[in-house]
Amino acid sequence: MATESVTASLNKLVATQGLLYIKLHQAHWYIKGPNFFDLHVKLEEYYDELTAQMDLTAERLLQLGGEPYSTLQEFIEHSVIKESAGDKNKKPEDMIEAVVSDFEIYRDELGEGIDLFDDASDDVTVDILTEQKREVDKVIWMLWAYLGKDALGN
Repeated sequence: MATESVTASLNKLVATQGLLYIKLHQAHWYIKGPNFFDLHVKLEEYYDELTAQMDLTAERLLQLGGEPYSTLQEFIEHSVIKESAGDKNKKPEDMIEAVVSDFEIYRDELGEGIDLFDDASDDVTVDILTEQKREVDKVIWMLWAYLGKDALGN
C-alpha cells in the first residue's frame, strides 16, 4: 500500500492529464489558418498519446490502492493546469503557445512525481513517469520549433 502523498500525487497527475486531454481537443477543433491540416492532425496525435499516458497513470494508481479521478469536475478541481474556454478564439500561434505552456506545466508535474516516487523507492512508477516526461519534452521542443523558437521558447 502506498502512502497518501504518493497516491495524491498520481491522482493530481491523472487530473492534469484529463484536463489537458480536453484542452487539446479544444485546440484541435478550433485551430484555423493556413496550417490547419497539419496542426489538426498533430493535436489529435497529442491527445491520443495523452490518453495512453493517462491510462497508465490511472492503472498504476489503482495498483497502489488509490482511486483515480474520473470525472471532468474532478479533473478541473485537481489539475495543475487550468481550464480556459477563451483559448478557442486565439490566433493559431497564440493557441499553440498556450498548448506549449500547458505541456510545460504537465512536464514539471511529471518531474515532481519522478522525485517523489524515487524517494519512495518505487522504480516502476518512476519508469512510467520518466517515459511520459521524455515524450512531453519532445512535444514541447517540437512545438517551439514549429513556432520558430528554440527549445526554451526564445
